[in-house]
Amino acid sequence: MPSNAQAAPKTKPFGKKGQTRTIAKKTPKSYPTEKVAHKFRPHKKQNATKLRASITPGTVLIILSGRFAGRRVVFLNQTKEGLLLVTGPYQFNGVPVRRVPQHLVIATSTKVDVTGVDTTKFDDAYFKKSKDAKHKKSEANFFAETPKKKEIDAHRVEDQKTVDAKVVEAAKKVPHLEAYLTSMFSLVGRTAPHTLKF
Repeated sequence: MPSNAQAAPKTKPFGKKGQTRTIAKKTPKSYPTEKVAHKFRPHKKQNATKLRASITPGTVLIILSGRFAGRRVVFLNQTKEGLLLVTGPYQFNGVPVRRVPQHLVIATSTKVDVTGVDTTKFDDAYFKKSKDAKHKKSEANFFAETPKKKEIDAHRVEDQKTVDAKVVEAAKKVPHLEAYLTSMFSLVGRTAPHTLKF
């Protein structure tokens, strides 16, 4: 009998009149997995994060996390990746031109006139670190008595001064704005953040 031939169904006597019934096969408890080929669909490039209505060029923001948490900064522009380009200015609170995620800032009602500030060169590629600038870990560097200090590029220093010159000039025209940008934001006692008006 060939192996591929179907076996005859099993029967069993049923009732008193010589009737028979067919015994059905039991369904298996598990089924073998099958690989289903799906059509490859590349991920769509996400658009930049939509800017909140309360954040406009010149708005003073409060940074909530990171190295400069609690500092007040001036918003300049939004990059293509959706990050916020801000500056301290540096001579007020030590915050250089940097990018900050939108969800880590609080927008205040205070604004600075930044119409004359040129931010065209500050794109996402401007802030990318070069391969030579990356610090390689080694045993010699770990036990070094005098660690190497990080040197800032001269062109970055000049760009910082160029941007801050106009921001500082505009900030000094507003009374008490320099002191406001210099001071840090903090909650005292049982102050509820949701009751404050920024």
